[in-house]
Amino acid sequence: MSETTDLYVKLLAAWNNRDAKAMSDCFDTHAVMIGFDGTTVEGRREIEESLTPIFKDHPTAAYTAILRSEHSYADYSLLRADAGMLPPGKHDIKSETIARQTVVSRPTNAGWRIVQFQNTPIALDKDKSERAAIYDELQAALRTGDLLQL
Repeated sequence: MSETTDLYVKLLAAWNNRDAKAMSDCFDTHAVMIGFDGTTVEGRREIEESLTPIFKDHPTAAYTAILRSEHSYADYSLLRADAGMLPPGKHDIKSETIARQTVVSRPTNAGWRIVQFQNTPIALDKDKSERAAIYDELQAALRTGDLLQL
């Protein structure tokens, strides 16, 4: 796996472990995180502060994801994945929460860090069959037990 893929796996694992500090550590100092509902948080410290009450007060669903592409350049990397969320105590991904995730990362003195993370719902209003196929693919990925299917 590449450093960017490793970083993405750490990000998802931190979410799944409900660890705001570990998740925010994946981000660069002035990073931007755009959530599923469009909420935007800027800055590593602010990301941790926004996640802490979510993890404390809500039984968050766990991610499973499929890597779709990764492109590395001299000073940044772009990763795209499709992700599904498994609610606590359930056996199926919640179909209304499947999302396209984009990670832009860059090398720093502390290793690769996320500059921007965006989590966009997969609506595909004009192609419901493609949306259903992505959902089925994420369900199959969930069954493998791997956090990220490559």
